[in-house]
Amino acid sequence: MRVRRSVLITAAVVAVAGLIAGGTYAFAGDDGDPVGNPTIQDPSSGMPEPRLGPSEGPASPSPDPSSSETSEAPPPKPKEKHNCPVGKKQAKVEKLLNQLGGFGTLVEDGEQSKDDCKAIKKFQERYDIRPSEGSAGPLTEKIAKRLAETDVDKCDGDKGLVACIDLTHQTTWIMKDGEIIVDPTITRTGMGGGYQTPEGKYKIDWRSEKAWSKPYKVWLPYWQHFIDGMGFHETTTYIHDSFGSHGCVNLLHKDAVKFYETLKTDTTVHTFGRKPGT
Repeated sequence: MRVRRSVLITAAVVAVAGLIAGGTYAFAGDDGDPVGNPTIQDPSSGMPEPRLGPSEGPASPSPDPSSSETSEAPPPKPKEKHNCPVGKKQAKVEKLLNQLGGFGTLVEDGEQSKDDCKAIKKFQERYDIRPSEGSAGPLTEKIAKRLAETDVDKCDGDKGLVACIDLTHQTTWIMKDGEIIVDPTITRTGMGGGYQTPEGKYKIDWRSEKAWSKPYKVWLPYWQHFIDGMGFHETTTYIHDSFGSHGCVNLLHKDAVKFYETLKTDTTVHTFGRKPGT
């Protein structure tokens, strides 16, 4: 009996070893099908990733929560693409536009981003800086600096409606009883050689949506005269091109319309300071 039992045990062991060596066993899932590739959970999105395809390697096993090793961090988010090159005055313009407000929040790092580009382009379009491509160059910095350095308290606008013209910074705005009702914008006043816009206080005494200039043979849209043939009107040329006008206060179209809608006959015009170079 001892010999027979030993023989049977030995035969059983040999049979099992032979089956394993021959690869005839397959592990089954709950439903009897071979276990497929596992679904990988993306921890950053909470949504399952697609199963691995036939040409891909098997999925890595799920990490053991009790293990001291941590899972690999997700790859960094790629930077948003934009077509705006970094301008020569990038850092300065970022700071100035944040100071002015109303154009978006810029990161003051001297680097260009999609949001920076959008804000700079918006500023350039507002003040007709060409090309309005979002690259901060010297002209963009110059215009932003003129606006940022404008001191509205220098205008005597405490009583009634007053149009203010800062000759030094080449900016203009409108006040009523000490409050700003039209924000400072850019302008171009008279150049040197006897064409300077004078400093002082005047009254608007003639207004026309479209006046004709006999000396210069050109239409003057949204004309508002206040002294010696000088007045507000929409510019007939690129406002950033020349050194100055023949004494008039040139405005961009949007500003000329706003000033014409706001000012009236007998409105006070206060000019102060001195245009550089005159």
